[in-house]
Amino acid sequence: MYPQQVHSFLRQFFIENHCEVVHDSDDALTVQLTIDIDKRIMNRPYYWQYVEATNSEPNPAQVTFITDQNKLSGNRQGENVHFGSQRLSQLFQVTKEQGAFVKMYEQVNSAEVQAVLTPWLSVNYKISYCSDRTKEMLYSFGMNLLTGQIEENFHESLYGVELAPNMSEAAFHVQYIIKPSRALDRLDAAIEAVISQDDHTWAEESAKRWERDMRVLEYFYEGIDNKPESYEIEKQALEERYDAKIKVEIINGGLFYLK
Repeated sequence: MYPQQVHSFLRQFFIENHCEVVHDSDDALTVQLTIDIDKRIMNRPYYWQYVEATNSEPNPAQVTFITDQNKLSGNRQGENVHFGSQRLSQLFQVTKEQGAFVKMYEQVNSAEVQAVLTPWLSVNYKISYCSDRTKEMLYSFGMNLLTGQIEENFHESLYGVELAPNMSEAAFHVQYIIKPSRALDRLDAAIEAVISQDDHTWAEESAKRWERDMRVLEYFYEGIDNKPESYEIEKQALEERYDAKIKVEIINGGLFYLK
């Protein structure tokens, strides 16, 4: 999972949770948390108990997340977030707890001529290539539910678009032609195509490391006809460690009505 993918996920997470983006650059993201998100991710229950008990003015945290140390400019301070970090895992979990699906409408200025909003199904996938080493990648796909057009990096097309759970009075949306369930099948096929076209030498290299360690194991038990239970345990452990697997997980998705 590359730094830019982490950065994109963080930006989208906080925007969808109505947190103000105070600063956004290639290397860092500063956000003003809402009360709800502060309670969910900042781990300061005693502060919120005090605020609620004394009816004090709440002061949710403003946090800077460093997403690419190599591009970091100046003396910016913040929390490092990368694949495998506790913070990123926490945000994935919060996303699941909140519900993985949203329905949002692009907002239209009331002074504009009534706008027509087109339905798009968006799905964010996580692909995990697992063996003794793990690589994870995020992919975002969107499908136009009128035309069937599929767009990659769909979440990036939403940057700068003002979205809300309710439709503006100056807009109306058309009904989708392609059912979301059918669109999801086609997006699943698209992500399978990505996997099939990817470089899978990682699995071959894992198999070679598996064979190497098996030779070492066999060497230690060479000449023993009735191998002890420990041999089977170690053999099973090597199989579980090096067995190459590909996991596909839907992180979240949504139905977006856009101009």
